[in-house]
Amino acid sequence: MMYEASEVIMRAGAVVDPLGRRSSSLQLVAPERERRSPSSRRSRRAIISAAEEEGERLDIVDLSGLSLEALPIDISFNLAAISKLDLSCNNLQIIPESLTARLLNLVVLDMHSNQLKSLPNSMGCLSKLKILNASGNNLQSLPKTIENCRCLEELNVNFNMLSHLPESIGFELTSLKKLSINSNKLAFLPHSTSHLSNLRVLDARLNCLRQLPEDLENMVSLQVLNVSQNFQHLTKLPYSIGMLMSLLELDISYNSITVLPDSLGCLKKLQKLEVEGNPLVSPPTDIIDQGLHVVKEFLCQRMNHSSSPSQRKPWSSWFGKLAKCSTFNGANMPRGDHNNNLNRNGVAAFTIPDYRSIDGMASPRYMGMFSPRRIFSPKTYFTR
Repeated sequence: MMYEASEVIMRAGAVVDPLGRRSSSLQLVAPERERRSPSSRRSRRAIISAAEEEGERLDIVDLSGLSLEALPIDISFNLAAISKLDLSCNNLQIIPESLTARLLNLVVLDMHSNQLKSLPNSMGCLSKLKILNASGNNLQSLPKTIENCRCLEELNVNFNMLSHLPESIGFELTSLKKLSINSNKLAFLPHSTSHLSNLRVLDARLNCLRQLPEDLENMVSLQVLNVSQNFQHLTKLPYSIGMLMSLLELDISYNSITVLPDSLGCLKKLQKLEVEGNPLVSPPTDIIDQGLHVVKEFLCQRMNHSSSPSQRKPWSSWFGKLAKCSTFNGANMPRGDHNNNLNRNGVAAFTIPDYRSIDGMASPRYMGMFSPRRIFSPKTYFTR
């Protein structure tokens, strides 16, 4: 049965947080027959007035699971006092702009499992919002104003119809720690995604991704990356994936990847690698069957023992330009003679022939410098 918001009964109660502070919560429940009698019926206004008379603060509003089709816009109580709003598991098709604009202190907004086709532009007013769950709707895009939610730490828009994300999302949502965008229609991730330096979890499985951003090296906090089940669309990984020094789990299963980049062998913290369902040629199957340690060793050896310069995997185009122009500081290494490029143990080391050495390539000191936007700026220069 469907209910309008005015038909539901609002129940006030006390909530005690972990610090022992007392606050009010407001829970809406479907009307029952016995509650419809004049003696037991209580209006929304009376409930809220009672809470205000007791000097309590309304922090949490739970409207979940009521099959609501619309929200009231003539709410009289102070929406700025709400820190958590749960609108999940209803039949809402729209969130009123005026309602969202008044939720100035909202920290958690949960509206998963509705029929929303868009989010209000007034989302940009939620400057304190940290968690947003809009999964399981019919969203085709996110409002550009979401970039104003600069405190946002978790964004969940799984199971929607998104074809793109705001282009500058990575430049604005710098506090984001978890981005869940699986089960959409995304063909590309914005270039700015690679600038989410605080992001720890990126879940982009079950999309139509054709490629990942080339410059992933700025994602220094990323621990879990899942780009599985993009099927025939994703055919390769960027070489910079080997510079995700905090990466613990990488899932690239069920794509169309044939070759793993050598740089994966540099991921010392990597503990889990899922590659099944790919037509991999290199590393070969017998290497993969021996486990992650053997795969990483194989990739390192392939990177360090290439028999000729032409067989070495190229760095991304901008990185090659840096090396060729001697942008990085460091002592000159022997050029062009592979036999002279030995480490202290007499083992061939990976260098770029006819280029100057790359000093501190994976050092955290340099991680923030690898952005092409910085590097090719005419005012940019590096010193040790």
